[in-house]
Amino acid sequence: MSQRSRKGRRIDGILVIDKPTGMTSNAVLQRIKRHLGAAKAGHTGSLDPLATGVLPLCFGEATKFSQWLLDADKAYRAEGKLGAITDTGDSDGQTVATHDLPDGLDEAMLQRALEPLRGEIDQVPPMYSALKHKGQPLYKLARAGHEVERKARRVTIKALSLVSFSGDRFEIDVLCTKGTYVRSLVESIGENLGCGAHITALRRTAAASFSLADAVPMSALEDMDTGGDLDTWLQPVDKSLEALPALCINPEHCVSILNGQPVRIPGQSNPGQVRLYSCDVASSGDAATESTGGTCTGKKYSGGERPDGVFLGLGEILLDGQVKPRRLVNTATSA
Repeated sequence: MSQRSRKGRRIDGILVIDKPTGMTSNAVLQRIKRHLGAAKAGHTGSLDPLATGVLPLCFGEATKFSQWLLDADKAYRAEGKLGAITDTGDSDGQTVATHDLPDGLDEAMLQRALEPLRGEIDQVPPMYSALKHKGQPLYKLARAGHEVERKARRVTIKALSLVSFSGDRFEIDVLCTKGTYVRSLVESIGENLGCGAHITALRRTAAASFSLADAVPMSALEDMDTGGDLDTWLQPVDKSLEALPALCINPEHCVSILNGQPVRIPGQSNPGQVRLYSCDVASSGDAATESTGGTCTGKKYSGGERPDGVFLGLGEILLDGQVKPRRLVNTATSA
C-alpha cells in the first residue's frame, strides 16, 4: 500500500460547505474527506440533520485553529410553526401537543414574544442534541426513552428579527453566540405566545467571517476536479483568525518564534493574541520601516487585513511587550 493511500494527501485550508438537509455534519465531513483523499480534517461545530448552510471544514494545518470557528458567532434564518410541540423541537420529531393560536394573533404580538429573547438568556440544552451525559450523546438517550437533567447555559442573542409572518408560520433571523440552540429559541417563542412552536427549517447563513457566498454545494464539489478546481474554494489557513490583528516580523525574529522562543519587538504595548507573519516590507512599499533594511520590525495590521508574507501561526503580545508563540503552523505549506 502506498504512503498516499495509507495516510491521505496533504491539504491545508478551510473549505466552506453548503450543507444539505438530511445529513449530519460528521457525515458531510467524512464524505468530503474521502472524496478529496485528505489526510486530516475536522468540522467546526455540528448542524442538525434538518439544517442547511454554512459548515466550515478544516483541513491539515487549519485544524490547529478550528476552536476559533467553534467559538465564533453564528447567524441563522429559521422557519417556525406555531401551535404544535414536537419531541425534538423540529419537524423531524413526533408531535406531542397541539394548542390553539392566541386570539387576534398578529405581527405585533409576535414581536413582543421575541423581545425577552434578545440579549443574554439561559437555555436548557434539548435532549435531542449531541451533548454527552456520562459519555453517551443525549439524543441516543432520548431515543431510548430516557431523560436526564441538563443545566441551563447562558448564551447571547445578539440580534433577533422577524422576517415574515403569516397564519401559523413565521421566519426569523438570528445572530448568536456559540452553544445557542435555535430550536429552543423557536420553542421559547411559542411558550411566550402560550401555544407552543417548533422549527420547520433552519439555514446557517454565517459562521465567523464565512457566509453563504463562500460556500460550495456538496454536489458541485463532488463533480469538480479535486486538483486545480479545489483552489477556487479552499480558504487560507489563517482565515479563521482574521478578527485578530496581524503582526509582521523580521526574519531574525521569525527564527526565534519558530523555535518556540519569545522575542521582544519594539512598540508592542497592547497585550493580546495576534496573527504572526514573516514579511519583507520592501514588497509592500512601507516607507516607514525601509530604514531598517527593508524588513519589518513589528508593523501591526488591523483585524481582517492580511500582510504579504508567510503565515506563521498564533502568537501573544505579553504585558512586558514580548511576543510569544502560541500555536504555529508548518510554514512549508501555510503561505
